[in-house]
Amino acid sequence: MSHRVRRLLLALAAAVLLFLGLVRPAAAHGFTSTVYAHVTADGDGVLRTELKLEYDLLVVSAADAGSDDPLFRAGTDAFEAGDTRAQAAALDAHRAAAVGYVTRRFSVTAGGGACEPAPVGAFRMGREEGVPYALLTLDWTCAEHGAGDHGIRSALFPDAEGYVKGTKTIVTYAVDGRTGSAALDAGHPSFSISQSWTERFWEFFRLGAEHLLTGTDHILFLLALIAGSRRPREVVLAATAFTLAHSVTFLLAALGLVDVPADLVEPVIALSIAVVAGWHLWRIRERGARATELRAPTGTRFGLDRAGWIRLCVVFCFGLVHGLGFAGALGIEAAWSWTLLWSLLVFNIGIEAVQLAIIAVLFPLLLLLGRRLPRVAPWVTGALSAGVAVMGLVWFVQRVTGS
Repeated sequence: MSHRVRRLLLALAAAVLLFLGLVRPAAAHGFTSTVYAHVTADGDGVLRTELKLEYDLLVVSAADAGSDDPLFRAGTDAFEAGDTRAQAAALDAHRAAAVGYVTRRFSVTAGGGACEPAPVGAFRMGREEGVPYALLTLDWTCAEHGAGDHGIRSALFPDAEGYVKGTKTIVTYAVDGRTGSAALDAGHPSFSISQSWTERFWEFFRLGAEHLLTGTDHILFLLALIAGSRRPREVVLAATAFTLAHSVTFLLAALGLVDVPADLVEPVIALSIAVVAGWHLWRIRERGARATELRAPTGTRFGLDRAGWIRLCVVFCFGLVHGLGFAGALGIEAAWSWTLLWSLLVFNIGIEAVQLAIIAVLFPLLLLLGRRLPRVAPWVTGALSAGVAVMGLVWFVQRVTGS
């Protein structure tokens, strides 16, 4: 290999590392927020919404005067102390500001007319995805109840806090004999409870696709799988193992049958990135550059040697953990229902569609590179794997230490 080509590949590796270094460590889950809303009706023209909102975002957004606002001071002090009683007390002490913010950004309509909100009880505290959440119950009096369809609109977060890039609102409902779920975001902030099944399908398909596309750690794990595969059969088997594994735990966790703390799941996801990427580097070191050419070894079953089968088992095990991370994007705690299961499956289909699209685009490029420039291909995949492995280790340390 010429010195010019080596310099080019080193520059490419440096660019990959620079790009990864600019990506904040929790980009997959930490810089988007999720609001959870459950809507029910009592039959007397009143709809009840049970809202779960990320506590620190609610405090910052509701404190109009910034750092000098009493809610901001009391709320952030309670947040830093990790005292859930103090957190609820801070919101209750400044109830008008907190509830006023929510009801300006979240609304319910009936028959095209606005419903009037009224808070029910005090703020409560809980946890979702490993962070404190405030629980607020609102009753909405709808003058036009029964005269038309109900609509839900959410524009909660991001606001002046600046470090949240987007919010999705997961709505589950049981109103007037209709049950279902919907996913709202800035591009699609509202929905009608009488929406068709095709509209519900598209919402959760889009949500799953966007979750994988914006989940940097899941994308890097997929890149590590692609870079470490030598032929189509190998990448297909790896992707299938990953899909089967994360589909199982995704459904179990989203349905509440498996509950693993996010503080454990997130570091393991980061570690999985480093391990799968590092595996390819180990193969380069142990077998030499020829072993990384995009061709199958001889005398093996399904195109995999012993190391390939071990890698496949590792991918499957880490896929189980990634499924818990995917489930954290929904956090639905409704009881078992076919409607809920349908929404979860569509969300998973959205994830798989993007995953297959990425493989279909990138892996043929590596195949072409391996055939045209067989000596260059190992350096390209090695540089990519090295960058991914380094970033996985950095995220692992940051997530373990909480930095």
